[in-house]
Amino acid sequence: MKKNVLGISTSPRRNGNSDLLIKKALSGAESVGANVEYLSLNDYKIGPCIECNSCYKTGRCVIKDDYEQVLEKILNADRLIFATPVFFMSVCAQAKLLIDRGQCLWAEKYILKRENTNSSRDYRAMVIATGGSKSKKQYECAKFVFKTYFDCLNIKYKYGLFVGKVDELGAIEKHSEALEEAYRLGSMIASPDSPLPENPIEVELIYV
Repeated sequence: MKKNVLGISTSPRRNGNSDLLIKKALSGAESVGANVEYLSLNDYKIGPCIECNSCYKTGRCVIKDDYEQVLEKILNADRLIFATPVFFMSVCAQAKLLIDRGQCLWAEKYILKRENTNSSRDYRAMVIATGGSKSKKQYECAKFVFKTYFDCLNIKYKYGLFVGKVDELGAIEKHSEALEEAYRLGSMIASPDSPLPENPIEVELIYV
């Protein structure tokens, strides 16, 4: 059965390194027959969580912007690929805005004790992160942020691609290995016959 794969690029730069990698991952997903959709958060207006706690009663966010539109796409996908550049050892601001608005998802699950539709299906996620540092520690915070967000969505984090020492716009195009890994992991997450990995399959590449 064909999988619906949603790729969310959170990069503030068009054709930045993480943006190019997620496009390659979606190409890999498409190569195994998946229906793919690319979404750039640059095209959506999503404001920050205002911590009004209204969602503690309803499980819904009261702010009226593009968040609900993006959330609907996330909930309707079978596979989710997130891409972010690493800023100050964590996800970029655009990604954090979307994730923080997930407070309503946390409230629905842990305050109201209601499970969303993802709790009963095989929904897998992949994270792509690129950074300018050569330190592998730059990905740890970003991974933890995504894992916490995926927990609220009942999405299983199972694939990751982390690439260091790529900073200049389009620098990733000089590294065919990284592009090939994005394509390979994209095809793996989208394959209808791919078994659920017991532990996340993660690839770390540092270009010195």
